[in-house]
Amino acid sequence: MSLTDTSTAVSVVAALAILAGLAGVVVPGLPALPLCWGGVLVWALFGDAGAGRWAVLAAATVVALGGTVVKYAWPGRNLKRTGVPTSSLLAGGLLGLVGFFVIPVVGLVIGFVGGVFVAERLRLGTNRLAWPATKHAVAAAGLAMFVEFLAGLVVAALWVAGLLLA
Repeated sequence: MSLTDTSTAVSVVAALAILAGLAGVVVPGLPALPLCWGGVLVWALFGDAGAGRWAVLAAATVVALGGTVVKYAWPGRNLKRTGVPTSSLLAGGLLGLVGFFVIPVVGLVIGFVGGVFVAERLRLGTNRLAWPATKHAVAAAGLAMFVEFLAGLVVAALWVAGLLLA
């Protein structure tokens, strides 16, 4: 295998890892940002990208770490402000995971919403109070997914820029 073939193979592996990471935003069990960052790491370590690859890896590291922090901090702050407890989110996450396998893909959303609603209904005692809390939890989950996807796209864009400039 020649150097060009090896470099192409490494780039394909990196691209697949980044794409899997972007899909991991909505697929349970796939660590989105670690996969995106891992793709850039493989490319930087084993590709033929020149000295700029380390700058791309450093920038991707900053974006992935920053995205991870913001993914939890921003929605968490909003949920704390609205009074939705972590236990309700865990119930939603657990039922969302079950729902994903019972009703592929759509079951994730249905299970999450149902789990949060049931937990909030039990905690608050009425549907009238449980529904607004459920909406806040769903909005926070959506915000976390948006932040994670955006960070993954920035990591992907950095990698593509590194490919083009190499």
